[in-house]
Amino acid sequence: MKNIIFSVAVLLSFLFFLASTSEAAVPCGTVDVKAAACVGYATGKEPKPSPACCSGLQQLAGTVKTVDDKKNICRCLKNGVKAFVGVQDKFLSQIPAVCNIKVGFPVSLNTNCETPLNSNGIDAEIGGRSARLGMMWEVVD
Repeated sequence: MKNIIFSVAVLLSFLFFLASTSEAAVPCGTVDVKAAACVGYATGKEPKPSPACCSGLQQLAGTVKTVDDKKNICRCLKNGVKAFVGVQDKFLSQIPAVCNIKVGFPVSLNTNCETPLNSNGIDAEIGGRSARLGMMWEVVD
């Protein structure tokens, strides 16, 4: 009987370990793909962010679960934007509002991703319901 209990305890510990490691941060490659459609607007070559831009960023917003997720996506975006010449703050800063995504801080080429972000949550209204969400990005309808 002790062997069965011990075996079950080991199995449960292993399953909890697997569950915790499977919730890794969004890879930068995924962030780059989701945000790539925003480059035209961020460089001033398009008059507004494309539907693909907004959709990709809204999908990213939906993946945020922790402050570390927020910081990781921020770092990925900051590093990714360096690959594109001509990205301008005046356009970059407007993307969240135009795409109805509340990020909880000013978006800029100079955003410090390591600054403690709001981990207590932010007030929001989604789908007509008010909520307090513990995320940096949220879709605002």
